[in-house]
Amino acid sequence: MTQNEPSNQDLSFLTVLFTIFLCTLFGSNAVAIKMTFQGVGVFTTAGIRFSIAAMVIFVWARSTGQPLGLKKGQIHQILILSVLFWSQLSLFYFGLSKSNASRGTLLANLVPFFILFLAHIFIPGDRITRRKLLGILLGFAGVAFMFTEKTGITSDFLTGDVIMLMGTFIWASSTVYLKRIISGYNAFQIVMYNTAIAAPLFFLEACLWDSPMISYLDGRIIGALLYQSLATASFGFVAWNTMLQKYGAVALHSFVFIMPIAGVALGGLVLDEPITSRIFLALVLITSGVLVVHWKAKKEAPAYPIRRIP
Repeated sequence: MTQNEPSNQDLSFLTVLFTIFLCTLFGSNAVAIKMTFQGVGVFTTAGIRFSIAAMVIFVWARSTGQPLGLKKGQIHQILILSVLFWSQLSLFYFGLSKSNASRGTLLANLVPFFILFLAHIFIPGDRITRRKLLGILLGFAGVAFMFTEKTGITSDFLTGDVIMLMGTFIWASSTVYLKRIISGYNAFQIVMYNTAIAAPLFFLEACLWDSPMISYLDGRIIGALLYQSLATASFGFVAWNTMLQKYGAVALHSFVFIMPIAGVALGGLVLDEPITSRIFLALVLITSGVLVVHWKAKKEAPAYPIRRIP
């Protein structure tokens, strides 16, 4: 962090409220995905969502005069990131179709812990401190408690959880790779090209494995699909990155603990998913781990650049 990078003290009351709002949007995304699965195929959902997101970001970039072209040598990097993006989302969506939103949200919030571990190995200077190690241990302890939950859990749930865990690890790996090359890009370019390249691959998967691709549509399902496409993958991305440019990553990272809370709470309220004592304990441990990793981290380099698409 440079000496001039903004800190939490630069956030006004309204900015704090807006940051909390954004974190709630991102945290509740798994709930919207599960709602869409009630009438739209798993991979069809991903294809529609990211097609809309890519078009919206493209229109936003053109209307605001953002540079769209890639530099020499960046095409193969974008292709690598796009394959990783497609793989991680395919696994996460497929796993989520077998599990529930609250468990998916908890597993998705392992990403920062995986990133800390991978960055320690592959990125010079990104070392795991004692505080970060404590956060990692708390986060994985939370997931361990989640896996011990037996109430209403079938073999499909456990299979889905393992598949989502694989997707989460690939997500973390792609973010570590991104961190090594991000300085040569505008942030929107990464997401726009990733979504534009991955969307046809999702539709190919949908043609092969979604039967039918769309079985039922109503206002609730359409609303959930538009929420994923516009509220999180489009508006959320633009708003978050605008905030990052103005206030810095350290200030915003202090609020990411809201994401798992929002996902678990809304999974219970909207989808009637059981919030048992073990799920609650898992939530407390994972949230505590996120807080330990990010809270008062002004003297340390940010652990990872947030890219909340799933």
